[in-house]
Amino acid sequence: MTTPALFESLTLRSLTVPNRVWLSPMCQYSCFERDGIPTDWHLVHLGSHAIGGFGLILTEAAAVTADGRISPEDAGIWNDEQAAAWRRVTDFVHAQDSLIGVQLAHAGRKASTYSPFADGDGSVPESEGGWEAVAPSAVAFDGYATPRALTVDEIGDVVTAFGDAARRARSAGFDTVEIHGAHGYLLHEFLSPLSNRRDDAYGGDFAGRTRLAVEVADAVRAAVGDTVPVLFRVSATDWTEGGWTAQESVELAGVLREHGVDLVDASTGGNVLADIPVGPGYQVEFAARIRSGAQIATAAVGMITDPEQAETILATGQADAVFLARAALRDPAWALRAAHELGIGHHDAPYRPQYQRGAWRD
Repeated sequence: MTTPALFESLTLRSLTVPNRVWLSPMCQYSCFERDGIPTDWHLVHLGSHAIGGFGLILTEAAAVTADGRISPEDAGIWNDEQAAAWRRVTDFVHAQDSLIGVQLAHAGRKASTYSPFADGDGSVPESEGGWEAVAPSAVAFDGYATPRALTVDEIGDVVTAFGDAARRARSAGFDTVEIHGAHGYLLHEFLSPLSNRRDDAYGGDFAGRTRLAVEVADAVRAAVGDTVPVLFRVSATDWTEGGWTAQESVELAGVLREHGVDLVDASTGGNVLADIPVGPGYQVEFAARIRSGAQIATAAVGMITDPEQAETILATGQADAVFLARAALRDPAWALRAAHELGIGHHDAPYRPQYQRGAWRD
């Protein structure tokens, strides 16, 4: 039989991913022991999906600076101790014949907030372990503390931090890195006129608002070298008049391609409160539009739950891979079930030897 598109390999630079079922970055808010250090939870959470047949695993947003964390319990990669702790996770994933990438992130004005598990809401005050958030402009996200606008020199420090984090990622054994430019975090805040009110080189027109994203892409590419693929997650629209648009996302993707980005992970929203038409595959159209308009590989995300649905997205050329989030939490072996439902025999499905006895039989 013809191999389903979902289980074809995908090569990005020197990296060949064994299939196109990928685990989306999902915050775990579980670094309870020491600041930013991944724990056994991260090993089991990410490792279970490698056992479950996912071709590429992405970590949650790993902060490139301490003040870039979304919450005090977030993971980081801003120091060597954190990088060393990630090595245990990358080694395990590799042992399952899967690949793993880290999402490099800075939360900007959405930093220093309570995790969903905490007894609080909104911004964490300094008296409770929080810190002052920074942003392109002193414009608060809904209900959060007003951030401090970054100086030009501090913007340069952010660029350096992304590059340094990318170097640590390679030392920790990550196969690829994703730059988080979505969901209302720092890079997205610079992209959108709704949060970027600057009148210097990092604001104003498209070139100014995209300048930080491009500089970060350059720094990350320089840090990882020519053979390692770099991904970029974008919120393709703010879903709000006067905000970041789908056409700007296409234009940005084309610029990023010229600056060494290999794949755009197309999500939407998160920068301002908006009325979003959520439904099965509601963001796929943006992956398709960016793929066609910018001539760059894309990954689709957002309420992709069914193997046939995912197969159709790939087979019709709307995207090159699919990222699963909530569906993967419900079913860490989603890829194995998908292989069965799409007609792949149990001997050819990505089972680990220890789990072969549990394979679906025809």
